[in-house]
Amino acid sequence: MNQLDQLKALTTVVADTGNFLQLAQYAPRDATTNPSLILKAVQQPDYAPLLADTVAAHRARPLDEVVDAVLVRFGLEILKLVPGRVSTEVDARLSFDTAATLARARRLIGMYERAGIGRERVLIKIAATWEGIQAARALQQEGIRCNLTLLFAFCQAVACGEAGVQLISPFVGRISDWYKKQAGAGWDESAMAGANDPGVKSVQRIYNHFKRWDVATEVMGASFRNVGQILALAGCDLLTISPELLAQLQGSEAPVVRRLDANAAKAMDLPAVSHDEPGFRYALNEDAMATEKLAEGIRAFAADVGKLDTMIRALQS
Repeated sequence: MNQLDQLKALTTVVADTGNFLQLAQYAPRDATTNPSLILKAVQQPDYAPLLADTVAAHRARPLDEVVDAVLVRFGLEILKLVPGRVSTEVDARLSFDTAATLARARRLIGMYERAGIGRERVLIKIAATWEGIQAARALQQEGIRCNLTLLFAFCQAVACGEAGVQLISPFVGRISDWYKKQAGAGWDESAMAGANDPGVKSVQRIYNHFKRWDVATEVMGASFRNVGQILALAGCDLLTISPELLAQLQGSEAPVVRRLDANAAKAMDLPAVSHDEPGFRYALNEDAMATEKLAEGIRAFAADVGKLDTMIRALQS
């Protein structure tokens, strides 16, 4: 079997893309999107008509509602091609507003339900700020399942688990990017590969903690830079992978070995960890990498939502 098929025997494979026309060839179970991926897709000729049609159908609606309609339209197309779930993201500009996040998440799920899609097939993506985690806690209690994204710190994962969120997405590649930049010329690519990769180690720690303490939240590694990072996390609950890396996995028949194991984690001597709000904020502040990457990620996603706003305004005029 190729590496992709071998990986599927160990881990649920998810496609990380807004380009749904690519999905069939990789047969992922789920798919994830974000504002950057949707923006990239709508600028391609294959998807421009979808954007124009959606905007035209919602011409009289407020801009933020039209944006959500575009995101849901992509989600609906993706759900025609995957048997599982799609993740659709709340506007990153609401990352520090619990009430606004709740309202936007409820609107997104309502749009899906009016299109005939059950809640079990949608994950609402929310940035893993304290405010976002509290919104997710409330949404989960309403039966709206959440995917907490822009997750870089162990404290973020712990707080998400305590809030009962469905799934978290630790950003492997972005974590590694930070450490590589900090090391500069001292970075040794080969020595920091595989299980030694800082992003891989972050997910390993979260996965082992969750399994040891029976935290139900699913762990989905995300933001991969290379196949080596993916293979080092074989056995993780889920891995969301770009089409480019899915193609590389599909093109190789090298063996894939399980690297994460829930039974092994249950036997580990790991301390219980809990965070209230002050503890969470202090732990996040103590993690320079996570503090910087969370802020950077929110800014980048917010900028891309702004660009999508501009494209929609142009079509509305």
